[in-house]
Amino acid sequence: MAHTGLPDDFLWGVATAGHQNEGDNVASDTWFLEHTTPSLFREPSGPACLGYQQWETDLDLVAGLGLNAVRFSVEWARVEPERGVVSAEALDHYERKVDGCLARGLAPLVTFSHFTAPHWFAAAGSWTAADAPGRFADQCARVMARFGDRIAYGVTLNEPNLEQLLQAGAKLPAEAEALKARMLVAAARAAGSDTYASANVIPADRQDEFQEAFTRAHRAAREAIKASRGDLPVGVSIAIADEVAAPGGEERRDAKRAAVYDHWLREARADDFIGVQNYERIVHGPEGEVRVEGELNGMGTAIEPGSLAGAVRYAHEVSGVSVLVTEHGIQTADDTQRAAFIPAAVEGLTAEIAAGTPVLGYCHWTLMDNFEWIFGYGAQLGLHEVDRETFRRRRKPSAAAYADVVRNHRRALTVARN
Repeated sequence: MAHTGLPDDFLWGVATAGHQNEGDNVASDTWFLEHTTPSLFREPSGPACLGYQQWETDLDLVAGLGLNAVRFSVEWARVEPERGVVSAEALDHYERKVDGCLARGLAPLVTFSHFTAPHWFAAAGSWTAADAPGRFADQCARVMARFGDRIAYGVTLNEPNLEQLLQAGAKLPAEAEALKARMLVAAARAAGSDTYASANVIPADRQDEFQEAFTRAHRAAREAIKASRGDLPVGVSIAIADEVAAPGGEERRDAKRAAVYDHWLREARADDFIGVQNYERIVHGPEGEVRVEGELNGMGTAIEPGSLAGAVRYAHEVSGVSVLVTEHGIQTADDTQRAAFIPAAVEGLTAEIAAGTPVLGYCHWTLMDNFEWIFGYGAQLGLHEVDRETFRRRRKPSAAAYADVVRNHRRALTVARN
């Protein structure tokens, strides 16, 4: 059997996020917005998947798939629920989780902010406040001081370009944008502050301001993490669709790339890697986006396994650094689509690596169906179902399909080595 082209230390993982999985993240900005009237969030997160309590069971699920990595976030709102008040219990919890990963042979890939922040932070200017980079750096430093010696990769921010991507693709209708604005005004009033903001519900007219703020925060976080441990690979994860030009669509494609990705890909030149989070391909014609025929995913675009390789290729071309696929998946209630999608996408990624693009690992989003932000529990992207009453996890066929992919690559590596 031919060599797979993947290095021995290639990371095979799943990605999760605290707020979406843990439940009862009551000190966070997102929790506050879910309970604001009006709210853009379809429903509150509530107990989510009870992941805070069931983390050991969940790590067993990851290990049971034969994976060697897991990406998760440390929730700042749990660690610093009030300004200047640090929860030893929360730090203890995340330290146990890191050690639990290592005990199961899983590399801990830690996200320092996966959209959510403390409520007090959101009410005091959020990421655009003058002291925001320093406060986030302090949070990164306290996490690093506790267990930074045991983590494998550090992701500062999750998808700081998501809102640009949504707006460039007109993914949020005008009425949703108006509701978002009303929600943030109501939240500020309820919090008794001048403004209220959160990382994944940014008003259209504040995009540039937040991009600059996120850039300052990323740099401050990277510096704080590196000050604690200079050898830890640090990067930022961005949302990136595979932008493809049909004849005559090159100018539109390039404009989209410039507006949504290129700032962060250039910023990543100073990082150790770029995190790529890919879910779809967008085809550009001379008049705009071209609708592609074929089976559609839950986002309304054609299912295209090749989108991952295309996104990874572009990210590396511009950034010049190695790529870590920090998220990739498919929104669909039909798990047969997911079970077919994963092997095909990984095959394309393997070919891209064989062609010379450096890729550190692949994390599938996500371990289990969870709280998908404004869409609540209506969007399924998990390898496991979660019973909303009992919180029992049930493996889907796609989990077995992913486990097979990993097993086959390891087998091919062993054969090639012998």
